[in-house]
Amino acid sequence: MTRVLVIDDEELARFTIREILESANFEVDEAENGRIGVEKQKASPFDLIITDIIMPEKEGVETIIDLKQDFPDLKIIAISGGGRTRNLDFLKLTERFGAGKILAKPFTEGQLLEAVNDILAS
Repeated sequence: MTRVLVIDDEELARFTIREILESANFEVDEAENGRIGVEKQKASPFDLIITDIIMPEKEGVETIIDLKQDFPDLKIIAISGGGRTRNLDFLKLTERFGAGKILAKPFTEGQLLEAVNDILAS
């Protein structure tokens, strides 16, 4: 079974993504910030990371950079709503640092599953 780690500081976002992915037969774990996410990946590696970008303690770009240093082949999907300003320019920048796919919040169940299936097939 494919293991997915969802890193997002918003509990509702983590819950929603978990529900969608578990209903599609993925094994899902959660982390509320990048620091915890990196620790979980190092302790028991996942097949895919879905990470928010704007988070306290350790934001998403820094998380992606750290994960890619230790796990260069790790598949990562970056997600973001753009914060208060709804600026999504930095979301596109995450591809430079190792995100294989990006999704702007809010996204549909179909968009999430399509991104997950696409990145896992690549």
